[in-house]
Amino acid sequence: MAGYPPNSTLGVAIIGAGPAGLGAAIEFAKLPFVDLRVYERAQELREIGTGVSIQRNTWRMLEALAVYGNVDPKSIFRAADGHSTQHRNGRTGELLVSHGQKDTPRQHLHARALRSVLQKALLQGVDKSRLRLSSKLVHIAENPSGTLSLCFEDGHRDEVDLLVGADGVRSVVRAFAFPDHHISYTGQTAYRALVTADEVLSIPGFPDAVTFWHAPENWVYTCNLNNNIYEVTVRTPLPPGTKTVSWGQAATLEELRRPFKDYCPVVQAVLGKVQEVTRFDLFAGSHLPSVVSRGSVALVGDASHPRSGAFGAGAGFALEDAYVLTQAVKWAHERNLPVGDGLDLFDKVRTPHYKQMYAVLARFAAADASIKESKVPFDEAVALHVKHNWTEEDHWLYHYDVQEVWKNAYEAEDARRAKQGKGIISRL
Repeated sequence: MAGYPPNSTLGVAIIGAGPAGLGAAIEFAKLPFVDLRVYERAQELREIGTGVSIQRNTWRMLEALAVYGNVDPKSIFRAADGHSTQHRNGRTGELLVSHGQKDTPRQHLHARALRSVLQKALLQGVDKSRLRLSSKLVHIAENPSGTLSLCFEDGHRDEVDLLVGADGVRSVVRAFAFPDHHISYTGQTAYRALVTADEVLSIPGFPDAVTFWHAPENWVYTCNLNNNIYEVTVRTPLPPGTKTVSWGQAATLEELRRPFKDYCPVVQAVLGKVQEVTRFDLFAGSHLPSVVSRGSVALVGDASHPRSGAFGAGAGFALEDAYVLTQAVKWAHERNLPVGDGLDLFDKVRTPHYKQMYAVLARFAAADASIKESKVPFDEAVALHVKHNWTEEDHWLYHYDVQEVWKNAYEAEDARRAKQGKGIISRL
């Protein structure tokens, strides 16, 4: 498209109705020139898993999307001491680090909640008439005009100007945009469970906080989610020769407990409270060279950075993607530019951000490999792991102000175009 005729509409399809898709749906609905459809493969919207972190950057995005007030304060957990996370030695229970939240506004303090809490808050801001469930995308084709034809498993078809892949780690849209990019098993598996909080809090010496209990190669995570619900999640390598499973499979209690028999009595007691557990084999992919393709495809959320829960802030990253994408499309429309120009600006903001995130993860991996190679005792290995990977050095991710970054990006692009005599600004 060379530009937007004055009364034209932009056909947009969002694939996936998780936080990324719902956030994008809320923001696109604010643009009167957009004809929006949201497709979700599930028969009903329900969150899989246990809890979700709502960090400072996530709260800021909920404010930008005008859904902050949809989160009931009684449905979230914040530690009484105001700290975000504790890190403990899993064998001894010793507290190694407890991260405070200095300079964080009260309304942006870190919280944990059931995933459904965040989903409901976002859903309240979405026009349900634009949402089509039971819609599994199976084929995408590019038309000579530059539009995209979509075919769904049930035979439904659509043709759009802009396709937004918000369909997670196993993204169909990403496979179309970047067919040579692949994901693979990371070597780590998560087991997730919910337990009655009263039972967990009755364990002598148990800290009611967001807590990681570390070993050199695995960890146990415990956290209150309010409403008498406690989250217990572990991450550990699978035994050699174990076959990986599809996303979200029932697991045995022995699978959950086996890797943690050397942990302290408090952790053993917590794991003993678990009655049902779900296993998630974690898949991830390398850093993408771009989060846009063909001038008509954009990736948001886990589709754009398939890292299976790195940093525990996936929802916040997804909402940042949605915000910048919609602002970039609006920016192009206001300047009578092709939507591809807006996507390029979106890419200039988000791809470098994820490149930085992958660099942090590479540093973590290198530190862990060095610790493993040194063959130091358990306690020393844990102390080194926490020292290298769980400091406040990387908390910039949670304090990142994407609105300010976006403002700087579009102002710089406007200045560049003005200097080169490009981009007639006809709708400002």
